[in-house]
Amino acid sequence: MTSFSKILSKTDIKKRLTVPIKFLKSLPSFDGGHAVKFEARDEGGEAWAFQCSVRRRGHPKPVLTRGWKAFINSKKLKTGDKVSFIKCKNRATAKTSYRVRAEKEIKIFGAIIGYAPL
Repeated sequence: MTSFSKILSKTDIKKRLTVPIKFLKSLPSFDGGHAVKFEARDEGGEAWAFQCSVRRRGHPKPVLTRGWKAFINSKKLKTGDKVSFIKCKNRATAKTSYRVRAEKEIKIFGAIIGYAPL
């Protein structure tokens, strides 16, 4: 199981989600291209189609573009909330799947005390 979690920044909310380079290894093959599509299911079982793109030259800087805005708008995510992507592999069938989890930031008197799953 490969995963990453990220506290969302203003850019993550307004434009695209920057993902760690190490997560690229867990995605389907780019087959020499600069983008790959994959599907992730949320905690409620809803499927979300995402596209991960990298720069054609220089540092790859992977980002989620397509599907990302629909996901954050549906979940009403804001700067400071948290998102996690998890790659899962079924041991019996060897089939790969992905999960996505959104969590809302919990604050009391301006202090972050944790995150609540949606």
